[in-house]
Amino acid sequence: MLPEPANSSHSSSTKKRSRCLSTSMQYKYLRRILKYRHMDFEFALWQMLYLCISPRKVYRNFHYHKQTKDQWARDDPAFLVVLSIWLCVSSVGFAFALKLHFLGFFKFLLWVVFVDCIGVGLVIASLCWFFCNRYLRISTAYNAGQQVEWAYAFDVHLNAFFPLLLILHVIQLFCMQIIIDHPLFISRFIGNSLWLIALVYYIYISFLGYSALPFLRSTVVILYPVLLVVVAYIVSLAVGWNIGQSFMQFYKYRVV
Repeated sequence: MLPEPANSSHSSSTKKRSRCLSTSMQYKYLRRILKYRHMDFEFALWQMLYLCISPRKVYRNFHYHKQTKDQWARDDPAFLVVLSIWLCVSSVGFAFALKLHFLGFFKFLLWVVFVDCIGVGLVIASLCWFFCNRYLRISTAYNAGQQVEWAYAFDVHLNAFFPLLLILHVIQLFCMQIIIDHPLFISRFIGNSLWLIALVYYIYISFLGYSALPFLRSTVVILYPVLLVVVAYIVSLAVGWNIGQSFMQFYKYRVV
């Protein structure tokens, strides 16, 4: 039997060490959720600000994190905690706008947190994690054995979700009376345009997250869904579909 090549053995050991390190970091991450004093909320707020004005700076920080902590994913749950607070606050606003009772508000909050944010995020992160590792990853002597961490893929989703949250849960909230109460083209245009901006920005920040990884190539394919979003936007205006109004009715139906 021929001996295993040295580079293959090195790559295998690197993958095993990476998996062990990832498991250890994920355990520490979950444990730190209960220790708010150990969380860096100021840095989390800084990241949220720059995700809106200069998202590339946020991903440059992930490079520094890789160099110091030997992992791409966050090891501090402060960002997730602050994002959850934003979801709670925006849900209160929607509860008033939709005239929900307390139980309806609670059900709405659970839906937004565990379905819209976490549930959809788990699906998208898993699909991107699989696709990138399967089709976009390259292996060289410099980055032998490196793979996209699933936790990093979920962090990319959270990063992209925050600006989407601001657009659809804050800006849209102030425009809700215009969007919902008037069957005019301008109402449909404003509501659908907010969804277009939110989804395109979500895809763009996701693209920045994966293009920041030096062992991935052709990450521009992550931007391809933008074409589908733009086509759907044009069709929705042409056929008279008010996306914002439909989702408000959907949410109200889910919590009654």
